[in-house]
Formats: sequence, C-alpha cells, structure tokens
Amino acid sequence: MKFESLALEGARLIRAEAVSDERGFFARSFCARTFLEQGLIAQFPQHSISFNATRGTLRGLHYQQEPDAETKVVRCTRGAIFDVIVDLRPASPTRKHWLGVELNADNHLALYVPAGFAHGFITLDDASEVHYMINKEHLPGRGRSLRWDDPDLAISWPQAPTLMSDNDRQAPLLRNIDARETDK
Repeated sequence: MKFESLALEGARLIRAEAVSDERGFFARSFCARTFLEQGLIAQFPQHSISFNATRGTLRGLHYQQEPDAETKVVRCTRGAIFDVIVDLRPASPTRKHWLGVELNADNHLALYVPAGFAHGFITLDDASEVHYMINKEHLPGRGRSLRWDDPDLAISWPQAPTLMSDNDRQAPLLRNIDARETDK
C-alpha cells in the first residue's frame, strides 16, 4: 500500500499495490502494522456496505459529534463514486475546506477520513457499492448531517443528485451548525 497525504490535514489517499499475473491481481487493502507505521488509526471494529442502485444517488454529508467522531477508510468495490470530505475540526488549519476524489472499482483507491470530518458521496455509476471500515460503532443519537450544497463550502459535485434521503435534503448549513455549537 502507498499512502498519499492530501490537502486536508490528516486525510490520506491509499493506493493498493497489485501483484498481477494471468489470473488477475492480488493486493493488500489493509494492514494494521502499515497503518500504524503511517501514524494512522489501525483498529476498525465496524465494517459497513452501502449499495446504491442508481447513478446520481447522494449520501451525506454525515459525521458523528465529539466525543464519538469516527475515523473511516472508504473504498468503492463496485461502480464509481465521487467521495467528498469536509474538515469540521475546530482547531484545524483546513477547517471548512473540502476535498473530493473519485473512488471506483477499477482504480482500487481508498480514502482515509480522520475523525472530525463530514463525509459523503454521489454515485457516478448504477449499482455502486461502497465499503467502510470504521473505528467506532455508529451511535444513532450522535449522527449529524451537513447540507451537501452548502454555498459557504461550494463543493464542486460532478453532477446534480437525482436521489437522496429527506434527512440529507433538509440538513443544516454549516453556519447554522456553528451558531448552535457556539451558543452552548
């Protein structure tokens, strides 16, 4: 595996190093020792799959509140997605910045998403499947959403969504989340 630092502090793009022959290829998608050597979290007790039947399906932007924020490794195992992360960490120099990367079944890339980031994606193909490795169990009462089309973030999605949940459609803007958190 090769780890590439990204513009958002702590985020990494993970490239599988495939060994190929006439049968196809073999590559490690995870190794705890290698993750630890990179200074990354290496325990992921929860794995989840998201299947998305149609192109244009949007999921996100989702995160869990502190102290239950999740670190994730996200990989598209079928189809293709445009994966987006937004840095929400209060003390981060890249707070309120976003980054997007295409993950697909052919490029075998994975995205390491540190705790304190919102995460979401839009499917670029029908029948896209996404595999998540998550360092904490999801706590439904701690889950939050951020508006996918927040004008202050100005995320450059590759296409308009055609399908999303009501929760994602009605998610608050970041400035409203910031105001609520400041009032506490």
